[in-house]
Amino acid sequence: MKYSPLSKNFYISNRKSFMKKMDGNSIAVFNSNDIYPTGADSTLPFEQHRDIFYLSGIDQEETILLLYPDSKDENFKEVIFIRETNPKIQIWEGHKFSKKETSKLSGIKSVYWLKDFDKIFSLLCSKIDNIYWNKNEHYRANSQTQTREDRFIEKYKSIYPEIGSRRSNPILQDLRSVKSAEEINQIQNACNITEKGFRRILKFLKPNVWEYEIEAELIHEFIKNKSKGFAYSPIIASGKSSNILHYNLNNAKCIANDLILIDVGAEYGNYSSDMTRTLPISGKFNERQRSVYESVLNIKKIATKLLKPGIKFDEYHKQVGEIVTSELIKLNLLSLKDVKNQNNDNPLYKKFFMHGVSHHLGLDTHDYGLIENPLKANMVVTVEPGIYIPKEKFGIRLEDVVLIQEKSEPINLMNSIPIEIDEIENLMSS
Repeated sequence: MKYSPLSKNFYISNRKSFMKKMDGNSIAVFNSNDIYPTGADSTLPFEQHRDIFYLSGIDQEETILLLYPDSKDENFKEVIFIRETNPKIQIWEGHKFSKKETSKLSGIKSVYWLKDFDKIFSLLCSKIDNIYWNKNEHYRANSQTQTREDRFIEKYKSIYPEIGSRRSNPILQDLRSVKSAEEINQIQNACNITEKGFRRILKFLKPNVWEYEIEAELIHEFIKNKSKGFAYSPIIASGKSSNILHYNLNNAKCIANDLILIDVGAEYGNYSSDMTRTLPISGKFNERQRSVYESVLNIKKIATKLLKPGIKFDEYHKQVGEIVTSELIKLNLLSLKDVKNQNNDNPLYKKFFMHGVSHHLGLDTHDYGLIENPLKANMVVTVEPGIYIPKEKFGIRLEDVVLIQEKSEPINLMNSIPIEIDEIENLMSS
């Protein structure tokens, strides 16, 4: 692996926290992701399922984790199954975890080959009352593909229909949303790598370069610094494309005097970062671009200060909406009269700012976190306001990653990444 793994004590603690929330005499089961085919004999690079990674640290395909805290046999309280390697696999695919390495990384003493799973699972299912199945219940989930976990649940529910069903996801949504010091450090590493890529772009960007050339500069810097690459599909949107929220063609030429919106983040050790900056392609903002940029930056600064333990996302987004409205009036994009007569269920600001202000971030870019619950200390979230003006052929979004604190203002984990207009212009001209 490229990254420095977290300590086994981190994963031991995560499993203990999960098992404390389980009903008595129950097993929880977690599977790795598939390696997804693209055609012929080609596949996408393997990406470990974040839940089994969070509970074990094992970043390898065909891994299964069992948790059975009430087992009378200590050997079956925590069990992990891994793919058995052989000389042929080593020649064609390279190194796979040994039992000893798996135990050292995860802190799990009982490590078996995957071929032993059915026998051991059958033995344990004869003793239990419930199985915790791990389905994806994230509020943004929209998968069209049956996952390895889905197939597992379908198969074993039919084999053991008499055993009660429980849900792992609500427990994980709660646990994963609050970050440990080790996780925060990994996220900070990802943010630091993102900064290196961004500073490289400030020196590279000029009229007539192509969006995909910027993407290439970023991926070079990310991989050079022990990242696998982008935490999500990069958005490198120049000119009018900066108004497209999820633009990812990245195939246009950068035109003089236009703006370019760059929404990218490096991953590190499976943890994400998420940054957006909007830059003047010619190195200087014009008067209108500058005024809109200053409004977005002001919104971001005020919104960040609102992120304190106890606030709920719906309340927070409402308050930020009022700040956005005020800025849009200053920019003559909305009138005070129209705002007074607006439908509060569909406020006018959404014409120019149509997405949310913040989301949880961690092992996933849009990480676990029950959005109906109040925010807590040590949650990591983004702050990403924007103003999009298709008629003027540009949009501006700014985004940083912040750590919520118990009794003080959030810590900006991207505080060293340039964002002020003067600093950006000076760096681009140097």
